[in-house]
Amino acid sequence: MTTAANVERSPDGRHQYRPDANRDERHLYWQDHTRIVLTPTAAPSVLGLFGFFAATLAVGSNMAGWWGNDVTSGHYLAPLAIFFGGVAQFSAGMFAYRARDALATAMHGIWGAFWLAWGLYQLLVASGSIAGVSGFYFPAMGFWFIALAMITLSGALAGLARSLGLFAVLAPLATGSGFAAAAYVGGYDTPLRVAGWLFVFAAGFAWYAATAMMLENSFGRVILPVGKWRTRANVPGREDIYAIEYAEGMPGARIGQ
Repeated sequence: MTTAANVERSPDGRHQYRPDANRDERHLYWQDHTRIVLTPTAAPSVLGLFGFFAATLAVGSNMAGWWGNDVTSGHYLAPLAIFFGGVAQFSAGMFAYRARDALATAMHGIWGAFWLAWGLYQLLVASGSIAGVSGFYFPAMGFWFIALAMITLSGALAGLARSLGLFAVLAPLATGSGFAAAAYVGGYDTPLRVAGWLFVFAAGFAWYAATAMMLENSFGRVILPVGKWRTRANVPGREDIYAIEYAEGMPGARIGQ
């Protein structure tokens, strides 16, 4: 294997680039000629998951029939959905983009956008700008949830590679979106109630995951395990051995949380 000792250097000590350089030599060259600028960012998913928890718990419990009704309750839920589920979660998605976390960017971004759209719809109905829909037959909203179900299913599969905690949030969320889509497209009551229960379960797992991440950041060690793979940080009381991640001589270039 080529090392720094047998690669040509310029008078200033840097490695030289040659057209016939192999992969290791090219790596050393770019390592010498790269400047790393650090922009520390807290884990975006703490904000995103807490915002998601608040909005999904309130709306899901209403869909499950725990309180309110299916017509006017949404008007009162709109501000919560817009600011907690929309603004907070969408902002988390944009910060996750800076953290190079494709999964968090997609999930927080898509669900944040959905909550903004859902809240706006409820406000338009409440103001009389558009006519509301009575009953459960609402194909337009059904196709909203079809898209959400497919995107969230993709996220659940990606989350399974990270940890059981992420999968536990996204799997019932994707399933619940599928039931909601069936309810609105077919005009059925029961699937919507099932969707509400699944949303509540997803909200509960989101609260747990966000709390675990926040406690780990505050205490500097794992307090609540989230089922991470390939790391000993899943054990309470232990520190993440990849917390700094000085791989390839590039401090701070850590992906995700």
